[in-house]
Amino acid sequence: MRVNITLESVETGERLYISTKNKRNNPERLELKKYSQKLRRKSLFREVK
Repeated sequence: MRVNITLESVETGERLYISTKNKRNNPERLELKKYSQKLRRKSLFREVK
């Protein structure tokens, strides 16, 4: 049930991170705070289809 997902920055639109998630436990889109190299700080990254 684990699938690969790409995380995209909400502010800059850069796609830096690839992760996995369990679709059964997390059916909605994943949101994580990760480091953005363009902004040089942590920002919100959202799952992209």
